[in-house]
Amino acid sequence: MLHYAVIFFVIALIAAVLGFSGIAGAASNIAWILFVVFLILAIISMFRKRG
Repeated sequence: MLHYAVIFFVIALIAAVLGFSGIAGAASNIAWILFVVFLILAIISMFRKRG
């Protein structure tokens, strides 16, 4: 999941450099959502292993 977030972040950076603001915005939103989902799943996984 984190891998895909990084990929979308790189796509957003490249699109921003090339001037594609719509694609850059969409890719950065997708990357942000994937990163948040990764964090939530990582926290849940940490607490499940302790208990």
